[in-house]
Order: sequence, then C-alpha cells, then structure tokens
Amino acid sequence: MLKRFFILCSGADSELLDSCSEGEQTKYVGIGATVFFTAVMAFLASAYALFTVFDNPYYAVAFGVVWALLIFNLDRFIVSTIRKRDNLWAEFLQASPRIILAMIIAVVISKPLEIKIFEKEINTVLLKEKNAMAIANKNQVTNYFKSDVAKNQSEIDSLKSSIKAKEKQVSDLYQSYITEAEGTTGTKKMGKGPIYKEKREAHDLALRQLDSLKASSAKVIAEKEAKAKTLQADLDKKVADTKPIIDSFDGLMARINALGKLPWLPSFFIMLLFLAIETSPIIAKMLSPKGEYDFKLEDNDVTLKTIIEQNNHQRTLQKQTDAEIYNRVYADIREEKELFEYKRKKAKELLELQADAFSDKQKNVM
Repeated sequence: MLKRFFILCSGADSELLDSCSEGEQTKYVGIGATVFFTAVMAFLASAYALFTVFDNPYYAVAFGVVWALLIFNLDRFIVSTIRKRDNLWAEFLQASPRIILAMIIAVVISKPLEIKIFEKEINTVLLKEKNAMAIANKNQVTNYFKSDVAKNQSEIDSLKSSIKAKEKQVSDLYQSYITEAEGTTGTKKMGKGPIYKEKREAHDLALRQLDSLKASSAKVIAEKEAKAKTLQADLDKKVADTKPIIDSFDGLMARINALGKLPWLPSFFIMLLFLAIETSPIIAKMLSPKGEYDFKLEDNDVTLKTIIEQNNHQRTLQKQTDAEIYNRVYADIREEKELFEYKRKKAKELLELQADAFSDKQKNVM
C-alpha cells in the first residue's frame, strides 16, 4: 500500500512500472517518498509562517494544507516530466527551469523553519529592537510635549524667582533697619532715629508687597503645577498607548529581518539542506542511467508517434485520392449533353423570371 502511494507521488506510470524489475520500482518509490516528505516540510513551514501572522491555528493549518498540496503537485510535475536522454548536457538544459523552480521552492520552505529553529535568538534581537523603539518613541513623544512643558515650567520658575527676589529684598531691608538701630551701619548712631524709621517703613512696604505677591502668585502657581501634571499625564498616556504596538512588533516580516541580523552561516546551511531535499529527485533522475522504465516509456512514445504519423500520412493520401476521383467524375459529367440541355433550360427560366420581376417593378414606380 505504501509502495503504491509513493509510486503515485513520483508521477510514474504505475501500469508500465509494474512490468519493470523490482529495482526499477524501488528507484521510483524513493523519488516519490522524497516528493511526499518535501510536501510535509512545506506544510510545517507554511503553517508556522501563517501562525506567526494570524495567531490562529485553524487558518495556519488550512493554508498549510493548501500550500503543501501546491508544492506536492509542482514537485510531482517536475519529476514526471523529465525524460532521460543520451546526452547529460541536454538533460541539464531540459531540467534547468525545473531546478530553478526547485531552488525557489526550497528557499520559501526553509525560511519559516529557520525562524522557528532560531526562535530564541530572534526573540533576543526583537527584544533589543523593541527596547530601542520604546526609547525612541518616548523621546519622540517627549519632544512633542517639550515646548508646552518647558513653557509652563518656565512660567512657574519665573513666579517663584520673583517671590524669592522679593523675599531677599525684604530680608535685606530688615537687616538694614535692625543694624541702623544697633548703630553698626548707616549713620552708626544707636537708637530709632529718622533714618531708622525710613528704613523700617521701606521694609514694611516691601513685606506687604511680598505678601501680596505670594497671594497673587499662589493661585497661578497652583494652576501651572496642575497643568504640568496634566501634560505629564498626557505624555505618559501617549507612551502607554503606543506600547502595545511596540510589544506586538514580532510578526513574520520582523522575524525575517531579525533572522537577517544573525550570523548567516547556520541559516545558509539549513537552506542548503532544503535545497538538497527539493532538488534530490531531479538530480537523482539526471544522474541515474537509463533504466527499464525509461526504455519502455520511450518505446511507448515512439510507437504512439509512429502511429500518429502513419494516420496523418494515410489521411493525406486519402484526401489526395478522393480529390483525383472527384476531378475525374466532374470532368466526365461536364461532357454529358443531356445535363447541358437541362442546365440551359433552367438558366433560361431564371432569366425570364428576373426580366418579368424587373418589368413589374418599373411599372409600379411609374
């Protein structure tokens, strides 16, 4: 049962192969098994590739089956259409388009499996890229809010600086009138004289101005600080909203790009392995000598071609013979007097009818 299935996979004529030796049948069983297992590998590769895209096992399996059947049909067609020739170079020219197609199929099949084999290494590369993207995204969002945040903070700092400057002025005036009373500065006369009173009044005025400035600035500073918190909240929300997009940056294209950033040699050898698997039926058929099946297949082809050529030749001769016979028949009929008189009579009647019809038409017009 398994043998019959693999012969079916090889694309060989099972009835013709049954008449061949056991060794010849074994060769085509091996070719069919290679075609079948290549389709299995294609199913695994395509199913995994689609699973990374849709994250749905049902879609992945359905597409994997379709892709495996497509690859199976192509491989079976490639192997079954190669004919053994006496010249190896002629065989190579015949098989070269199929070899190129097999190479393309091997690359397509191997890439998803490479992604699965090097999954841990790819995840490491993706993690670094995600971290870099997160940092770049945060910097970009921060730059977007930077002008508003900086302007708001500048206004808060300006108000606080004004209060500090006023506090320093009040402190300096306080120190001035105290030292004036002590007689250590200014007039250097101890006691509360006219200068002391002037300095004390200046201090009291500055103190009242400070209190007024604090009262007026407190509300503004509170509003500015609340706005700063709102801006920071908006910034954090913007970063949080983009985080899921960055976290989901692990699709098929991202993984293929990450695979390209890994050392190329292991991936190259895996691709060579699949290339060898995909082209092995073709190479095996090219390198193997002409077998019993090939001779019988060639004999059937030559026999069918000969029969078709004979039939075509017979049809051509029959056509030529019939043409010659009918030429002679019509030549004899042309000499018959009775037939001439009959044709002459009918032609005369036809001309009379045409003349009568033309005359009636002219009368109707007049």
